[in-house]
Amino acid sequence: MTYDCQGQVLSQIKVLDLTRARSGPTAVRQLADWGADVVKIESPGADADVDLGRRHGPDFQNLHRNKKSMTLDLKSDNGKQVFYHMTKEADVVVENMRPGVKHRLQVDYDTLKAINPRIVYASISGFGQDGPYAERPCLDQIAQGMGGHMMVTGVPGEGPMRSGAAISDMTAGILCANGIALALLERERSGEGQWVQTSLLEAMIFLLDFQAARWLVDREVPPQQGNHHPTIAPMGAFRTQDGFINIAPMPAHWRAFCKTTGLDALIDDPKYATFDARVKHRAELIVEIERATTQQTSNHWIEALNNARVPCGPIYSMDQVFADPQIIHSGIARRVVSPVRGEIEVVGQPMHLSRTPNRHDAGMVSPAPEYGEHTIDMLQRYGYSEEDIAALEKDGVI
Repeated sequence: MTYDCQGQVLSQIKVLDLTRARSGPTAVRQLADWGADVVKIESPGADADVDLGRRHGPDFQNLHRNKKSMTLDLKSDNGKQVFYHMTKEADVVVENMRPGVKHRLQVDYDTLKAINPRIVYASISGFGQDGPYAERPCLDQIAQGMGGHMMVTGVPGEGPMRSGAAISDMTAGILCANGIALALLERERSGEGQWVQTSLLEAMIFLLDFQAARWLVDREVPPQQGNHHPTIAPMGAFRTQDGFINIAPMPAHWRAFCKTTGLDALIDDPKYATFDARVKHRAELIVEIERATTQQTSNHWIEALNNARVPCGPIYSMDQVFADPQIIHSGIARRVVSPVRGEIEVVGQPMHLSRTPNRHDAGMVSPAPEYGEHTIDMLQRYGYSEEDIAALEKDGVI
């Protein structure tokens, strides 16, 4: 099926996708959702080893919408020549192989730059393109540990704790897409492409932000604080009569928070009267607050505190997330019609441009492609005849 997306911001950009796993596909998905013409290159005969589970499972369907798929053996000379031919017309190549692999395959930046000086080549690696760990394998959990995240997450004394989301993968993918956009913008001035690089480890440290800055600026090693904010109090998950809710009264909300929860006596108590005092006496303050919050239900406090303009909110399971009226209103869950799964929903774009829609906003979303679904179409687009295609297929190149 053809999707007319000429009104979209990246509709003129052609992307060759050599990525696997999560970080690379996340970067490419950002481009695809905003209209880029993306061709996912897959190895012939490799569909049984689809990344991240079954091709028609939720992860693959969510990661690879709005892309085309073609098979191509980059280990063969003929396969490389086909890829080089496609590179002549491409704007972007994205890969997340270990650094040495692309050089062995001869699809590295220097090789492709010689073919197309305007190419924007984007790489995501575990640890960087060079350095002592460059060739080590890396997955999100490894980056979470090495980047310091697991030692600021979790309950004190219970050991390191990973995040429930693949945060280094996702962050590296979004940073990579941002770098590609910057390089494309710069190309408008210089006429030349360039090599965009990021890594899971750097992305993880970047995401830690103020926690990393606590060490870099003050040489303070941030400890684990469980479900409570490491530098602000009170701010965290508090028990109620029937569960937990998040409450986050900043200094400007302190008086309103105390009055709403019946904790008026804490307003001028020297142990809690100032921001620094509340941080110092955090453990005692949590006990005081939960004496009050456990007297009423979560819904009671959410309504009462919001009416008092005190930041608070429920703590949802995933089914509850997508049943919330504000989340429904946001449109973050987007319908896609898969030829195999039928109508399903995927996670849409969290960004909205006032004049330029993404594919979901424009109603032009396409499902994740079937394995090699567009191989013939792509080869014909690039001028290969029926005889050429038959020969490539006979030789196992496609």
